[in-house]
Amino acid sequence: MNLFRSEEHLERWLGGRAPGATTSVTKLSELAHAWWDDRFSPDWVPHTREQNQAILDSLGLSGSFWQLA
Repeated sequence: MNLFRSEEHLERWLGGRAPGATTSVTKLSELAHAWWDDRFSPDWVPHTREQNQAILDSLGLSGSFWQLA
């Protein structure tokens, strides 16, 4: 994972190459919260693949990169 200050910074770093999956730090924070928030619950059980996919979908993270196999 690489963090960039701006879209322009990302474009300079890419040097003309096509970008892979990108997301904002804000969206990454939302994902971390949704993915890990319940882990300290005494009733916690691992999420199913379907539950994890639902988290990604609910955050608008779509496309082949975000599809769980």
